[in-house]
Amino acid sequence: MFPVETISAKMLDYYVDRRDSLIIDLREREEFNKSHVRGAVNIPYEEADSYALFPKDKILVMYCDRGGASLRLARQLARKGHRTRSVIGGFEAYRGRNLVIFS
Repeated sequence: MFPVETISAKMLDYYVDRRDSLIIDLREREEFNKSHVRGAVNIPYEEADSYALFPKDKILVMYCDRGGASLRLARQLARKGHRTRSVIGGFEAYRGRNLVIFS
């Protein structure tokens, strides 16, 4: 088992401001276009099977709707040598804390 660090929704803002991080929204494009975390890029989970999409020089901070898909992908990428983080509770937890959301 490869270790994947899970982070809280509140901690996500810490990574948003770091230059060595890439925030990845794994939700469907329609959901991303409605609202997303500042600075996030959208790579829907179903399209994330090409590991070449993910740079190895960044900490990959992923979120999905509730946290399950992002944790699965974070584990897969960790096996390939990536540094990964998964947001516990996903975007729902982030939105529930009234943190900064862009639409």
